[in-house]
Order: sequence, then structure tokens, then C-alpha cells
Amino acid sequence: MNRLALGIAAGISSLVIGSAVQAADLIVDEPAEVGVVDVTGDWAGAYVGFFAGYGWGTYEDNGPTGPDNVLGGGLLGVTAGYDFAVTDGIVAGVVADVAWSDISYGYSFPGEEFSFDVDWVGSLRGKLGFDGGLFLPYLTAGLAVAGTTAFYDDGFFLVDESQTHVGWTVGAGLEVAVADNLSIDMLYRYSDYGEVGYGGVTSPPYDASFTTHQITAGLNFRF
Repeated sequence: MNRLALGIAAGISSLVIGSAVQAADLIVDEPAEVGVVDVTGDWAGAYVGFFAGYGWGTYEDNGPTGPDNVLGGGLLGVTAGYDFAVTDGIVAGVVADVAWSDISYGYSFPGEEFSFDVDWVGSLRGKLGFDGGLFLPYLTAGLAVAGTTAFYDDGFFLVDESQTHVGWTVGAGLEVAVADNLSIDMLYRYSDYGEVGYGGVTSPPYDASFTTHQITAGLNFRF
């Protein structure tokens, strides 16, 4: 009787141990479901990216005048930056960008033609944001620069020259993580590019300045 009981106990023990081993074999890390992206929202580190958008604003001068002073056009550029965690929930960084610009203003009358083209724009900015996990809302401000070309011809005076404007910019943006190393960056900026002198050789000298609003969206790749 004792041998029978021992045999039954041994059999039950074998079944229990075998079931436990099989269960342990089933406890593995399952891969993510198809279509589900694993995102950590870690914002610290360097990144590069590209963006596109639109800019519009106001042109002012004390020389050639036209029917209005509204300028506008598209933007296409590249950016690079570095973010680092200041404290829990606070992210700071520095970012630089440069963009080809189609922003322009001009008019044409019989015997008189004027155009002001913003050929490129760039900035070097600080950045301060809140780490919301998958979201990074932020404020930004810093230096703004732009390369321009002015043309004026009325049959008496001629202006055809390029200049560089230097000013300041301020704005707000939102980055949304779509993968561990990829984010969508949406940004609004107001920029004042300062006043620069034109003319003076084949026309009377005059000063010109312009300001813009810029809305852009782009992709940043982090590493």
C-alpha cells in the first residue's frame, strides 16, 4: 500500500513539474502587434531634420513705394539641434536652421518696376519645453538672418543688389514622437529681420526692413 501511494505521489509530482516547465516555456516576450509602434518619448540627444512651410509679413522702406507692402511665399529647409533634460519634465536645447525662401513683394507700373525677394532665411535659437512623454510643447527664441535681393528701375534710377538682414525671432512649437528616433515638428515663429540700407550708387540711398510670420512642419531624426 505504501509503495502504491509513493508511486501515485511520484506520478503527480512529475505531472506538476512537467506542467510548470511547459508554462515557463510559454512566458516569453511577445513581439508588438503589427501596426503598433514602440515609442519611448525620450527627447534628450542630437537630431537633424527637414521642414516645409509658408511665410508672410510686411515690407517697409523710406524709398520706393507701391500699392501695398504685403509679402509672402513658401519655405523649404533643414534643421539640426540638441536637446537635454534640465529636470524631470523640463527639456532645454539649441537649434539652428536654414531654408530656401520664395517670400517676396513687388509691383509693376508702366515705366516703373520694383521687387523685394527673400532668397533664404536662417536662425540660431534656444529652446525650452515640457516633456509630455510622446509630446514636447516648447517655446523658442533667438537670432534670425535672411538674404535678400532688391530690384528697382524707373528709367532714371536703378537698384539691383543683395543684402543680409540680421534680427530676432520668437515662437512656439510642438513635437510629436512617432517612433523612438523620429518626431513630427510643428512650429510658428514671428521674425523681425531689422533694417538695412539699399541704393546709393545708381539711386538715392534708402532703408528697408521686413517682418514675417512663419508656419512650418517637418520631420526630425534623433540619434
